[in-house]
Amino acid sequence: MYNKFILDMHTHTLASGHAYGTIREMAQAAAEKGLELLGISEHAPGIPGTVDPFYYCNLSVVPRSLYGVEVLFGSEVNVLAGGHLSLDDEWLDKLDYAIAGIHATCYEDAGREANTDNLIACMRHPKIKFVSHPDDDHTPLDYERLVPAAKENGVALEVNNSSFLKREGFRLNYRENYRRMLALCKQHHAPIIVNSDAHDPSAVGGFDEARKFLQEQDFPEELILNVAADRLKRFISWQA
Repeated sequence: MYNKFILDMHTHTLASGHAYGTIREMAQAAAEKGLELLGISEHAPGIPGTVDPFYYCNLSVVPRSLYGVEVLFGSEVNVLAGGHLSLDDEWLDKLDYAIAGIHATCYEDAGREANTDNLIACMRHPKIKFVSHPDDDHTPLDYERLVPAAKENGVALEVNNSSFLKREGFRLNYRENYRRMLALCKQHHAPIIVNSDAHDPSAVGGFDEARKFLQEQDFPEELILNVAADRLKRFISWQA
């Protein structure tokens, strides 16, 4: 059994346009789940209804501690064709961290090798610390290339709890892809992060399905960032 997972770095508030809690409601839910650290990571441009980048300019007015939970601010930034990010450095510089993710609303499958090229190019940006749900064969990835690149660039690949909860076929072959990815993470000693991808306060800190899957794969706890806040903050090199 793993130690308690005490942080959740991939969550969305109503500012993302298709989520349903405020920052404070998400933080209160995190406190009720016993989390110590919460990451708020609104969708970047490319997702319908999400924030204008100007939103990121004023996050300094939000308390860093809510209901006893430390709060960090990031963004889930879209991978675009050519390996570009959907958020410019002007705005990325306002954030504590950023997540790179492929989303069908702003990305067309370019095939396994080009998809991997595009994602790796985005992972080279110094603000990118995580990759969201790298598990979907609608936009297949070459894990033999992706995992070593993540390790080299100081990026943690995500095991996304919501992938296990989606309707059948929403994320294609995610279990098989996670098995391959995690085996390679063990081989390369590459860290991972488990996130809820919560779009409602009720889902904050929801790790049960991902945690069960990791146990089935006998994945080593020392490669999971969720078990210690200081480990996570060292990984993203964040300081108050």
